[in-house]
Amino acid sequence: MRNAAAIRSSQRKLIGHGAIIIFIAGVIGFGFLFFLIGRIELWPIPGRIDYQMPGTYDAWRMAHMEGIVNGLLLWLTAAILPLLPFGEVGAKRAAYTTIVIAWTIVLASALDPLFPDSRGLAFGGPVTNQLAFFLFYIGVGAVMVLMAVIAWRCLSDKNFD
Repeated sequence: MRNAAAIRSSQRKLIGHGAIIIFIAGVIGFGFLFFLIGRIELWPIPGRIDYQMPGTYDAWRMAHMEGIVNGLLLWLTAAILPLLPFGEVGAKRAAYTTIVIAWTIVLASALDPLFPDSRGLAFGGPVTNQLAFFLFYIGVGAVMVLMAVIAWRCLSDKNFD
């Protein structure tokens, strides 16, 4: 039997981290906007700074979308958490694992538009690329393990009602 208060606590953590990540996606979105217009300017605030943000269109778009998607993933996980075939400890682990996945992928994606050659697709290159690589490595590895465990637990015969 699962403790409803413990599940609710995990759900609130997921929702809170999701909100922070979506907020960060909005901040990254302003960076994307400034990249697109080639200056830093926020109407009606007077003044502007003529500065071309570093990076590429694809890097900014990806970083912005990773924040939105991963924040929403945390909210979705909060919604389905009571349905997962885990006890209290398993549900808490699934919640924390999903939070780690979201943060590692969003942080790794944010490095690419800010630092040249920092996509994190392969080991090597500048330190920022290596950091992105290891963050992706953690996030992608964790998502593969978590999805395999969820699929196995949901689809095994012993978990059918």
